[in-house]
Amino acid sequence: MSKILELREKRAKLWDSTKAFLDSKRKDNGMLSPEDTETYEKMEADVVNLGKEIDRLERQAAMDLELSKATSNAIRNNPNGNITGEKTGRASNEYNKAFWNAMRNKNSFDVQNALQIGTDSEGGFLAPDEFERTLIESLEEENIFRQLAKIITTSSGDKKIPVVATKGTASWVDEEGAITESDDAFGLVSIGAYKLATMIKVSDELLNDSVFNLEAYIAKEFARRIGAKEEEAFFIGDGTGKPTGIFNATGGAQLGVTTASATAITLDEIMDLFYSLKAPYRKKAIFTMNDATVKAIRKLKDGNGQYIWQPSITAGTPDTILNRPVKTSAYAPTIGSGAKSIAFGDFGYYWVADRQGRAFKRLNELYAATGQVGFMATQRVDGKLILPEAIKVLQQKI
Repeated sequence: MSKILELREKRAKLWDSTKAFLDSKRKDNGMLSPEDTETYEKMEADVVNLGKEIDRLERQAAMDLELSKATSNAIRNNPNGNITGEKTGRASNEYNKAFWNAMRNKNSFDVQNALQIGTDSEGGFLAPDEFERTLIESLEEENIFRQLAKIITTSSGDKKIPVVATKGTASWVDEEGAITESDDAFGLVSIGAYKLATMIKVSDELLNDSVFNLEAYIAKEFARRIGAKEEEAFFIGDGTGKPTGIFNATGGAQLGVTTASATAITLDEIMDLFYSLKAPYRKKAIFTMNDATVKAIRKLKDGNGQYIWQPSITAGTPDTILNRPVKTSAYAPTIGSGAKSIAFGDFGYYWVADRQGRAFKRLNELYAATGQVGFMATQRVDGKLILPEAIKVLQQKI
């Protein structure tokens, strides 16, 4: 952790030096010479790279902490006190053992019988409960949107979420006068489940190697592939065969402000976006944008001469814009004509619905000619912004 703190302090000092250089080299028209621009961009790139290294070290520290946890409970004075009941179904040790034996093709009648409780409709096997939790944790590491959104689990069918469309109001009335009725109007948002799938290939040699950790490999690959595709849909999905993203024109966030330029963003426009969001949502609001957008607005100052983007110097806290956290994603649109380049709001109103049960199927013949075994992983998930006014977007001029 001391290394992370050291890097954060180094990054903060470097950013101060970068700002000082920028201020000292600006000409009367506010522009930099080509030579100074090149120097500034190198200094800014160092700030960005330090931020990425800090993120990597924090993820590594979190993983080390998780792996260092005890694998069993300590024995107390009463040994029976540790017994909480035998696990059943997909949580049982028998099912967990049989699942991985099936993945390694160690077939037996015992294996097939144990797996009957976990077969899915397409001939695969549902992941054991413990492994499924591992997958969910891995997805959260790979997918920043899952860190921000509200995650719910559904067993089957669409989930109907009641949403207040319009609220009732009070009114002044005369003594003994009739009170006007004013009821709330409710709507329903339906969250279903779209299918997301990937194929993983493993060589026969690796599969038969007892040292090869098949569980860890599948979890990592599944997280990387599925997590990236999920995040893309949660940002820019059009709702056709996939979740509806916050930047989508239909079902996405509300428009907060339109810029005067197709290729630039001003301080006033950032401020307009900030205050276009109702005050109750601003309490938990964050900015999300592409790294390129952060670079474009990093030079902006407020009325007190302070840069609106500030690097974090405390472990576990993000960088900020106007004192609100900022998260970046490669799937957020870049600045361009008509693009929605920034979203600001409370992402807790974006609901991600996981259909419980991620299925795996071993494919013995498909890649047999190349000495490989395939594994097909499928997941059903949906995501929607249930209250559009909770997130506002900044759109570039067309």
